[in-house]
Amino acid sequence: MPHDVKAQDRVREQPGRQAQGLNGFDYSASAELFPSRSRAGKSRGRYMRFDTAAEGLRFAIEELSAQAALGAYLVVDEARFGVEEMRTLYENANYPLPRRTVVAG
Repeated sequence: MPHDVKAQDRVREQPGRQAQGLNGFDYSASAELFPSRSRAGKSRGRYMRFDTAAEGLRFAIEELSAQAALGAYLVVDEARFGVEEMRTLYENANYPLPRRTVVAG
């Protein structure tokens, strides 16, 4: 029973940690990226591990197709970030890596 209570507390705390993390997010923490399944359900993008969350965010925003990014999530310090949260973190002024520049054409 105590194990069940701890698991429930962890689930309840997660949204609070995520919201707090958007302000004091640790871009240097390691991260895991879980791409979504394709609509056909036959293939799945591969799980990827990154030395830093900043690298994981860069890959998710700049390299994943729109379809793969739609259901993808990034796990950093046991907090899970969906595509909109990843985009917010990527666009944040504290993001430490250079962003890809979009060329109008």
